[in-house]
Amino acid sequence: MISDRALNRTLLCRQFLLDRVDRPALEVVEHLVGLQAQEPADPYVALWDRIAGFEPAELAAAVASGDAVRIALQRSTIHLVSAADCAALRPVLQPALERMARSSFGTRLDGVDPVELAEVAGALVAEQPLTFGELGRLLRERWPERPEIALAQTARALVPMVQLPPRGVWGRSGRALHGLAADRLDRQFAADPAPDRLVLRYLAAFGPATVADMQNWSGLTRLAEVVDRLRPELRTDRAEDGRELIDLPGAPRAEPDLPAPVRFLPQYDNVLLGHADRGRVVPAGAAALFDEEFHWSPALVDGMLRASWRLDRKAGVLHVRAPGLSRAERTALAEEGLALLGLLAPAAPDPDVVLSAG
Repeated sequence: MISDRALNRTLLCRQFLLDRVDRPALEVVEHLVGLQAQEPADPYVALWDRIAGFEPAELAAAVASGDAVRIALQRSTIHLVSAADCAALRPVLQPALERMARSSFGTRLDGVDPVELAEVAGALVAEQPLTFGELGRLLRERWPERPEIALAQTARALVPMVQLPPRGVWGRSGRALHGLAADRLDRQFAADPAPDRLVLRYLAAFGPATVADMQNWSGLTRLAEVVDRLRPELRTDRAEDGRELIDLPGAPRAEPDLPAPVRFLPQYDNVLLGHADRGRVVPAGAAALFDEEFHWSPALVDGMLRASWRLDRKAGVLHVRAPGLSRAERTALAEEGLALLGLLAPAAPDPDVVLSAG
């Protein structure tokens, strides 16, 4: 059996959230099998959390050059991945993307031939980069009775499209213009869509985990069949509640009593989204840390989601909600928060961290 506490520390270890590492940015992105990137700055915060002396310019250069791209992958959400992983992962995750599009928009697109939709959308995006709104309006000229959002979202699931720079380049802004991934990559998409390699990579970054965890993270189904096929090269454990946990035999495990430093995570980080049962890192009642008035992002204290934060960039102030913490934990939050302001608001004349208990 592996304890909940050991699961927490092992996850943080494999996510490079116990100790920052000295590794190239794209190498870390590949180890983590991509970074959530709905918010353009999120991958930069995620890497700042994980890489010692991280310089945003390193990742910005990769995005600008096409060595890293922003594309819909796991759970049909925008991820930042290396160009190599874009080519490797998109064919594997394609069935999940199409299934999610059918689930969300299928009834609104009855009678629309997906092959024709893919051909028309691909030709439009090949002609010129388009936002979702622009793509939807153009597609509606062909299917005037169909909702623009359903046409555009389904087209993105059918046709691999990347968001083009300057979107996602640190220090720059730009509309979310979409271009064909095939035109942006300097390589061919993988010919083998089998998810075996994806499961092994997931376990390296998120294990030990259940089959349900793997499916929740990827959006794929029927991964029990893949795990059964791979069992001779896998390790099996039990969680405290009896769940079967699958892992790689040689993957690192962390002792449960290891200290875990404060980490200010980006708004979306797969360390919080990578499991069906998020109890190893998200305690009961954590939802109270967030509300709809502002966009609050999560923060880890002693390895668990126990605080939230938002940035007032103009004032150079980091607002932190931290109920029920000790004085030492609040001090650690303030110190790490000031360091984060050095990344997010370097020109602020008087940066400050304001902690509140509610």
